[in-house]
Amino acid sequence: MKSSAALLLLLLLAPLSGLAATSGLRKIKDVVVYSAPTFHCAFPSAVRLSDGELLVAFRRAPNRQLFGEATNYHVDPNSYLVAVRSRDGGETWTAQPELIHADAFGGSQDPCLLQLRDGTLLCTGYGWTFVRPDGLARLKQPILQNGLGAVFNGGYWLRSTDGGKNWRGPFYPPHIPPELANGPTGQPVPAYNRGALAEGHDGRLFWAVAAHDRLAPEPGTSVHLLVSDDRGASWSYACQIAKDTYVQFNETSLYETPRGDLIAFLRTENNKDEACIARSTDGGKTFQPWQGMGFQGYPLHALRLPDNRVLLTYGYRHPPMGIRARVLNAECTDFATAPEFVLRDDGVSSDLGYPWSVLVDDKHVFVAYYFNTGDVPHIAGTLLAIP
Repeated sequence: MKSSAALLLLLLLAPLSGLAATSGLRKIKDVVVYSAPTFHCAFPSAVRLSDGELLVAFRRAPNRQLFGEATNYHVDPNSYLVAVRSRDGGETWTAQPELIHADAFGGSQDPCLLQLRDGTLLCTGYGWTFVRPDGLARLKQPILQNGLGAVFNGGYWLRSTDGGKNWRGPFYPPHIPPELANGPTGQPVPAYNRGALAEGHDGRLFWAVAAHDRLAPEPGTSVHLLVSDDRGASWSYACQIAKDTYVQFNETSLYETPRGDLIAFLRTENNKDEACIARSTDGGKTFQPWQGMGFQGYPLHALRLPDNRVLLTYGYRHPPMGIRARVLNAECTDFATAPEFVLRDDGVSSDLGYPWSVLVDDKHVFVAYYFNTGDVPHIAGTLLAIP
């Protein structure tokens, strides 16, 4: 019995030993960021404010199993964007979330935070409007409709200049030509996406947005680049990032390397969940052909470490389900050979993932994600030590 227990302990610790051996990172602990049995919580993002406080934003919606419904969905008429804070590097978090935005026209999804060098916060999101059957029949086609009677209404962004205490907006990005869907009011939907935006070395902002570029016989998506020259006050279409006749691309995070390359880390569909990458070497004017990265996981997030290496985190929705990561070199060229390590492998369903990392200080990283241990999903995190 004792030998079996010892073997089990070694097996459990093996991924953590691999983490330290291959990357120098060391896992300190997992923490619960926010959990409530009355709410389904998911899709976080995180920033470290100028005063050292950590801010984690996420989507919160009622736990509809309390109403006798069989399950929760990722589209809900009462979903909205909230945030919690930590002043001790992610060890503890405020108990009552602050409201970021409750959209006037339906449920909101996937708050994605970006802190600019001047301290301004941007938060992007998108939404679904729930339309009764008599209205659905009269909407201007084509529309993108969820099976629950929800119609996609596109993306928006919010702005804060006081550390996320107050938000202005929503403001709406332009509609991009590849997007075919109309919104519930009959207008072409504004651009949208889930994923990290990037502030370039020259002050330009980059936003990878998805487009429903085919709606039949099955919907399909490609990814494109928006650029802002005025700190996010306005956006313009730059170029296509990734498109394929079979593989779908969406939920893309951007990262600028020290050399100035703009890297797109792409979630895919119809591709056996393989992560993909695309690279621009001309400041976002064009992207080279996309490549498979050789491993499964999505969506991805990239964080620059103090030594310029890149912590790449992603959800893993195959047994054993959880959160995984790789440490890439500064220019993100070794993705095919960088060892994978496991942050969590104790998820009990595929309703988990979407990690987003933030540098706590020169010695620590906090990785936020949503997780499922058998009850309603909650926001969790893992604290890592950097040597």
